[in-house]
Amino acid sequence: MGKRILIGGVGIGGRSPLALIAGPCVIESRKGCLALAGRLAALAESEGIPFIFKASYDKANRTSVDSYRGPGIVEGLEILQAVREQYGVPITTDVHTAEEATLAARVVDAIQIPAFLCRQTDLLLAAGESGIPVNIKKGQFLAPADMVNVVGKVESTGNRKIILTERGASFGYNNLVADMRSLLELREFGYPVTFDATHSVQRPGAGGTKSGGDSRWAPYLARAAVAVGCNAVFIETHVRPEKALSDGANAIRFSNMKKLWQTLRAIDDVVS
Repeated sequence: MGKRILIGGVGIGGRSPLALIAGPCVIESRKGCLALAGRLAALAESEGIPFIFKASYDKANRTSVDSYRGPGIVEGLEILQAVREQYGVPITTDVHTAEEATLAARVVDAIQIPAFLCRQTDLLLAAGESGIPVNIKKGQFLAPADMVNVVGKVESTGNRKIILTERGASFGYNNLVADMRSLLELREFGYPVTFDATHSVQRPGAGGTKSGGDSRWAPYLARAAVAVGCNAVFIETHVRPEKALSDGANAIRFSNMKKLWQTLRAIDDVVS
C-alpha cells in the first residue's frame, strides 16, 4: 500500500484516491495566476478532485537568458499565499537553493525539488529540515534505482514526508521517454509516486531559444501511468498554452482538463 503523505488536507499515497497537482508552469501575473487557480479549484470542487496548486515564482533553468523567469521569490510567494487564502487549496512550488527552501517552507504546503537539481545535497538537506513534505523529481539523467541516495539525503534530516516524481528520461538529443517501469521501481522506496505527464513530453532545447514539446501525447502518458499505478498526476495547464510564457508546448489546455480527469479517475477506479 505504501506511505500516505498529507499536503495541506490532501492525502497522497496509501489508500488515498488519485490526486492532481496542477497549475501554470510559471506565475505570469498575479491576476492570471489567481484566475487559473480559481478555475482549477472550481473544477476540483465540482469533480471531487484531491487537488494541490503548483506554480513557479522563478524558472531558473530556462534555455535562454532572455526567457521570462517569473516574478521572483518575494512577489511569487505572496501570490501563492493569496491562492491558498482565496481558494482554500494547498500549494506547492519548486526551489533552487537552500535559502529558497527555507523561505518557501514558511508559505507553501510542500517543496518541490526540480529534476535538474535532485542531487544537490545542500538543497535536499534544507528541504528535509523544513519539516514539510518534499516532492523530488527524478533527474532525466538518473535511473530509478539511483534515487536511493537522493531519498537518503532527505531521510537523513529525519523527514519522511517524501514524494517521488517520474518526469521522463533523456533519450538522445532534445527528447525524453517515459518508462512506466520507473513508477514501479520508485514505488519500492515505500513513498508515494507521482507522474509528471506534461514534462514527460517536453523536448528540451528543441525550440532553439526555448524547449519544445508534444502536448498531444501528455493525456495518453497520463492514462498509462494511472493504469500502471501512481498516486498523483502532475499536469501543467494554461488557458491559452500558445500564449504561455514558459512550457506552453507541453501544457494541457485548461478546457480539456475536466474530460481528462474523468478518464484518469475511471482508470484509477479500475486498477484500485
